[in-house]
Amino acid sequence: MKKRVLNTGLLSLKNLKAKPVRTACLVIVAAILSCTLFGGSILALNLRQGLAAMTKRFGADLMVVPAGTSEKAQSILLRGAISYFYFDAAVVDSVARTEGIACASPQFFLTSLAEGCCDAMVQLIAYDPATDFVVGPWMAEKYSGAVEDGQLVVGSRITIRADNTIRLLGHYYPVAARLSNSASGLDTSVFMTIDTMRLLIGRARAEGYGFLATQEKEMQRGAVSVVLAKTDPSVPSARLAQTIDQENAGVDVVVSQSIFAGISKTLAGLTAYIHVFSLILWVLALVVLTAVFSLSVHERKKEFAVLRILGATRKKLAGILLGESALAGLAGGAAGVALASLAIFPFSTLISERLELPYLDAPFLYIILLALGSLSLSVLTGPLASLFSALRISRAETYFTMREGE
Repeated sequence: MKKRVLNTGLLSLKNLKAKPVRTACLVIVAAILSCTLFGGSILALNLRQGLAAMTKRFGADLMVVPAGTSEKAQSILLRGAISYFYFDAAVVDSVARTEGIACASPQFFLTSLAEGCCDAMVQLIAYDPATDFVVGPWMAEKYSGAVEDGQLVVGSRITIRADNTIRLLGHYYPVAARLSNSASGLDTSVFMTIDTMRLLIGRARAEGYGFLATQEKEMQRGAVSVVLAKTDPSVPSARLAQTIDQENAGVDVVVSQSIFAGISKTLAGLTAYIHVFSLILWVLALVVLTAVFSLSVHERKKEFAVLRILGATRKKLAGILLGESALAGLAGGAAGVALASLAIFPFSTLISERLELPYLDAPFLYIILLALGSLSLSVLTGPLASLFSALRISRAETYFTMREGE
């Protein structure tokens, strides 16, 4: 019969298997800790990634919109809301002439329908290629050619057909490029040149879509929905916004920095809450595990005394207990990371919609590092909680332990 050496790790594993209820309690506590740490860390990281991506992609320092529509404009940017509004195109030249404005570009908004004429109800945004500084640089990351009349550029979350087209208001339009993820409402928008927008409206009117009569009239008179402006870095955006507001009647000026600052403040509060909650949970887990191991050691005093009689050293006894806690932490940590992953990654879009904050999945390397960090903390928490009990059992006198209860 082949002899088998029972080393510390193997003894720890067998002890865990021998007490399934106790082991399950240890694993569950470790899993809750790991799930919270990993899930909270991933959420905070994804929100920071989303804010950075949205800030980078938007590109404009100021948004000039018709009076009373600033909330709608921000909803289009942040949440992908569907809306349209117009004002006189003369504002474009007025903004461009303002001292401190480096460049200004107009956009024209339209919405599709959610019926048989269209693949989806989305925000349609027309831009001027001659002055644009937002869509063009963004598109250049994925597409090096020029967007021709009749072609579209779609956001990262727009579904296109197998033949690389999308159906809008009764016609199929080829998609020239799909933009990278911006973690903003623009990911559910469709972009096109002003000339393509005229073509689309003309075709739709010919098909009998009467609701576009107003939009067609607005486009014919040269109306725009928003003027995006980039400012000279040496001039405060807030001061330029005030100047533009004073020089142009019937407009609202939104400072993008204030939007991002508000989001950043909300994000900082949410992140702080996650970190505080995780810290409190870690302390509670440490207290619970310490109590569990203390009770366990008290019940197993004679078991350890027998091991001492059989030749186990005090160091070996402590190693067995620490090994049990580390193995339980490893199993619970792995389970917690897996549960958090199942709860977060498949539902990224839903989480983003519910939070109403920019949200972008972190790079895979960052996810791996966070998973390893959460797992390591779970593994270390067990031995830390059992350290006091391990010291107690290693110092116990075998003779008196065996005589207890007689």
